[in-house]
Amino acid sequence: MGFMVWGFITDFFTYETTKSVVVKSWSVGIINRVVQLLIITYFVGWVFIHEKAYQVTDTGIESSVMTKVKGFGYQNNLVMDVADYVLPPQGAGVFCIITKLIITENQTQGKCSETGWRFGCTTNEDCQKHMGSILSNGVITGVCLKSSNNSKGMCEIEGWCPAENDSVIVTPMLDVNNFTIFIKNSIRFPLFNVTRGNFPSTMTSAEIRSCTYHPETNPFCPIFRVGDVLNYTGQEIANLADKGGEIGINIEWKCNLDLNIEYCEPKYSFTRLDEPFSKNAVSKGYNFRFAKYFKTEDGTEFRTLHKAYAIRFDVMVTGNAGKFDTIPTLINLVAAFTSIGLGAVLCDLILLNFSKGAEQYKAKKFEEVSDAQIEASLAQSPGSPLSLKGGIKSSYDSGAISLAASDQQL
Repeated sequence: MGFMVWGFITDFFTYETTKSVVVKSWSVGIINRVVQLLIITYFVGWVFIHEKAYQVTDTGIESSVMTKVKGFGYQNNLVMDVADYVLPPQGAGVFCIITKLIITENQTQGKCSETGWRFGCTTNEDCQKHMGSILSNGVITGVCLKSSNNSKGMCEIEGWCPAENDSVIVTPMLDVNNFTIFIKNSIRFPLFNVTRGNFPSTMTSAEIRSCTYHPETNPFCPIFRVGDVLNYTGQEIANLADKGGEIGINIEWKCNLDLNIEYCEPKYSFTRLDEPFSKNAVSKGYNFRFAKYFKTEDGTEFRTLHKAYAIRFDVMVTGNAGKFDTIPTLINLVAAFTSIGLGAVLCDLILLNFSKGAEQYKAKKFEEVSDAQIEASLAQSPGSPLSLKGGIKSSYDSGAISLAASDQQL
């Protein structure tokens, strides 16, 4: 036990120093230089040029979006303008263009029959099993309403009557294809205190009114034709107008602030956000309800219920800005120079484990020297290098040992 403890203590209080062994082998030398070249290429090409690792990056983009829609269309034989088909009307980054409306007029509070097929009945017991249902147009009372004793009836509800019938066929407003969307986007990178807008400050109002966005011929025009936006996502108005859908407009800002600020420009991309559900039988498309309330002269309240199918547009803003900074540059330079040493590690693995002269290389590379050996060597030949055998070349200024090709083969 004492011997093991003493061995641990003596092994702990040791010092290791680098010993250089120059291996004159074409194959190992080529592997070493190729690995170093690949590492240098990776850091120069990917890390510094592509990823711009010499920059400090601000990803906390601050953004404001304002939208306006223009155009006229026909729905239920009525001319629809912006106030009729755009919700919400404030012009936010998320808005809807209504393409189809199912209107139920003159609803008042009372009791009436349901309209949904699932609420058909022949006896009151058929309706009592639906009590508490959230799929009805009102509160199920448990009464079966029939026009005659032998006919099949509908369950009675209490709520806004008459009940909505959303199974009616309504032609959607296809004129939305020619509507235009004006998008005004301002962004700020707080780390650098840089602000930008999505169209040039030199652009006049006449130029804005007359332009239409195109990714190649007019990439900075802030006016988008709805039909073009749908085409960019691979959709057609005929498919979306009937059931509705959700379209994403992404404004991406990637700014290299080492260049002129005028090169900090937006790039637009378009996608259908509800694409995973577009082929589902359940919850397909996008719809919602809203009502307009009125009162008669005697104070009775009534309303007009609207079930709206709409195309919802989400304007999303993403981006980052980068600028040269000394600290990330130095960190990545140190990482690059350190990684170059991986070539030596790989060559050591080959020489120590896979070469024909592995044992010889181990003997040259790893050497253990004790105080007794140093004193004995100095006593025999003062000033001579330690542990060098005859025939091995040495360099007194660097401590390197050179192995010729005859000494080391793969």
